[in-house]
Amino acid sequence: MSTQLQFTKIRMKISKLGQEASLPDIFWDKQGKGEIKSNLSEYDEIYEGYGLVNSAYPYRQFNTYNRKLQEEEVSVAILENAFLKATFLPDYGGRLWSLVDKETGRNLLYTNDVIRPSNLALRNAWFSGGVEWNIGIIGHNPFTMSPLFTAELFEEGLGPILRFYEFERVRRVSYQMDFWLEQDSKYLSCRMRISNQNHSVVPMYWWSNIAAPQYQGGRVVIPASEAYTCIGNEFQKVEVPNYCGYDLTKYENIEHQIDYFFDLKDKELKYIANLDQSGYGLLQMSTNRLKGRKLFCWGKNEGSDRWQEYLTEEAGRYVEIQAGLGKTQYGCIPMAPNTAWEWIEQYGPVQISSEATKGFSTSKSEVSDYVASLIGDQNLEKLLLETRALSKTKGKLIYQGSQNGYLENSIRTKQEMPPVSPHLDFTTSDDRYREWILFISDGSLRCLSPDKKPTEYICEEYLYDMLKAEVESREAGNWYAWLHIGFYDLYKERYQEAKEALSKSNQLLENAFALYGLSVAAIAEGRYEEAVTLLLSGINHNRKDLSYVKECYRVLNKLNAFKEMYDLYHQLPPEIAGESRMMLYYIIALKGMGGYELAYKLLMDDGGLEVDDIKEGEDSIGGLWLELYSTLFPEGKAIMPHNFHFKSM
Repeated sequence: MSTQLQFTKIRMKISKLGQEASLPDIFWDKQGKGEIKSNLSEYDEIYEGYGLVNSAYPYRQFNTYNRKLQEEEVSVAILENAFLKATFLPDYGGRLWSLVDKETGRNLLYTNDVIRPSNLALRNAWFSGGVEWNIGIIGHNPFTMSPLFTAELFEEGLGPILRFYEFERVRRVSYQMDFWLEQDSKYLSCRMRISNQNHSVVPMYWWSNIAAPQYQGGRVVIPASEAYTCIGNEFQKVEVPNYCGYDLTKYENIEHQIDYFFDLKDKELKYIANLDQSGYGLLQMSTNRLKGRKLFCWGKNEGSDRWQEYLTEEAGRYVEIQAGLGKTQYGCIPMAPNTAWEWIEQYGPVQISSEATKGFSTSKSEVSDYVASLIGDQNLEKLLLETRALSKTKGKLIYQGSQNGYLENSIRTKQEMPPVSPHLDFTTSDDRYREWILFISDGSLRCLSPDKKPTEYICEEYLYDMLKAEVESREAGNWYAWLHIGFYDLYKERYQEAKEALSKSNQLLENAFALYGLSVAAIAEGRYEEAVTLLLSGINHNRKDLSYVKECYRVLNKLNAFKEMYDLYHQLPPEIAGESRMMLYYIIALKGMGGYELAYKLLMDDGGLEVDDIKEGEDSIGGLWLELYSTLFPEGKAIMPHNFHFKSM
C-alpha cells in the first residue's frame, strides 16, 4: 500500500487536566542544590549544571487535575504504510503514541491504556507511554500536555509528511518535527530541527523519551562499554554491561530506580534497542548529532512497583530508552546564536538470533552489524542533507498551537527583526497573549479585574523594559502593569525591586496575586512571619481558586505555619477543602498542633488518603503515617498501607 496520513479521533480513558494555575511558577525550593559530587575526568564534557532552571516560569503549573477517568475522544494523526502504523497525539505534545509492526502485529512501544496526569514533570502534570519529545529545559517538555501546531505536506519520494512545531519561550527557540514513512520502508523517519535566531548563546536540551515494554528476560543493546550514573550523591562512570555483580543491560536485574547514560564514542553508530528473549524489539537510530543514549528503569522495590501501578490501569510495566543531544541530562549544551541544529531519528523493528541475546557482547555485535547495513556509509547523514530544503517548506495547517510564536514575532516586528522560522505558520485562535500583543502595538496594558486570573506572565526582557518605561509615564496607576514587573523581578531574583513593584501594585488595588508575590520576596529576605500574614491575606482575597489556595498552602507548609493552616482550612469552600492535597495539608497541620488521633483517623479513612498529585520521590504521606503511628502505637508493628508506598528513589 502507498503511505497514508490520516487525521481522526479515537476513544480513550483520560483524566481531565484542569486549568493552568493562576499564579506563576515562581517559588521554588533550593534545597539539594550542589549536593551531587562529580567523579568524572576533564575529558567527559558533561556540561554539568549548565542551563538548569529553578522553575517552569513563565509556564504555569497544572495542579488541579484528579485521577477520575472517563472515556473521551482524542485527536490522533496516523502515518501508515504496508509495514508500520504510527499513531501520534497532536494535543499532547505530538507524542508518538504507538508504533505497530504490521508484519508481526506487535506494538514496539509501551502504550498506556489511559492518559492520567501525575506529578512527574516541571509543570507537574505528566503521563507515561509512547515517545515524548523533550526540548529546552530539563524536566519534560513544557508542551507535553498541550496541543502543538500540526501541519501536513508532501514530498516526492518521501510521501505525506506530518509536521509538529512550536515556539519555546524560556530558550526563545522554535522547534519542528517532520515525520514520514517511505512506501517500502520499515522505519519511521523523524527529522528534527531547533532554530536559535537569537543574538546570544542559549543552553539547549533535547531528549527523545521512549517508553518501551519491559520484557521478561529483556535487555537493552547499545554500542557502549561505559555509562554515567549517579550513585548515592556521586556522579561517576561505570562499566557496561557488568556493574556491582550484575548485567545492567538486563533491566530485570536492577533493584532500584536509576538512570544509566551510555557513553557513545564519536565514531560509534548511534542507536539503542530494546529486545525480548527471542531477539525481537524496537530499534532507535539516528544521525551523529544525537549522541546520548539512556536507560531508565523503575527497579523492583515497593515504591517503584507502586508508581508502575499508579500511572496506568492494566498496561503493565515499562522501561525508558532515550536519545539526546548531550551525554547526560545533568546539563544543557551551549547553542550558538543564529544557528539551526538538525538531525534524523528512525524507529522500527529489529530481529537478531535468540542465542545472541544471551550475552551483551553477542547482542551488540549482531545489532551493530544490522544497523551498519542500514545506515552505514553515512546513509542517514546523506538523507539529512538531502531533506534540508524540506525543513523550510511550508505545510498546510491542520491544528493550531499556542500564541507563543505570534507574540515573539510581534516583538520582533517592533524591533525590526526578521520573524522566527518564517516557513512556520503561528496563526492561532488562542488569544491568551492578546493583552500583550495590544500592549506592543500601543503601549497601553489593559487592566484586569482583580478577581480574574492573569492570562500569561512575561519572560521577555523587551516587554519588561517597555512596561518599566510606561509605568514611569502614562501607566503609573496601572496595578496590573506593576504586578507583571514585580513577578519578572522575582523570576530574576531581584527581590528588592520585586518588593517595590508588587507593593505598588497592591497599593493601587489590593489583589491576591501581588500579596502572593510579596510573600515570596519576604521569604527570600528571611521575613517569614510577614510572609505568612501575606499568604493568609491573599487566600482571603481568592479562596475560591483551587490552584491559588493549593500553592499558598504549599508555601505555608514549608514555613511550618500549622495553626494558620488549620484555622483557615475551616473557612474554605467545601470543594477546595475536600481536594486530596488540601486534605493532606490539613492532616499535616493537625499533626503539627498535636492532634495525632484525628490526624491518623483522617489519614487512614477509606483505606488511606490517596493524593491525586503526589510527586515522584515524595515521601510526605509515608513519613507522616510513620510519625503518627509510632507516636500513637509505640509498641505496635508498623505495616504501612499500600497507598502510602511512593518513595522509589
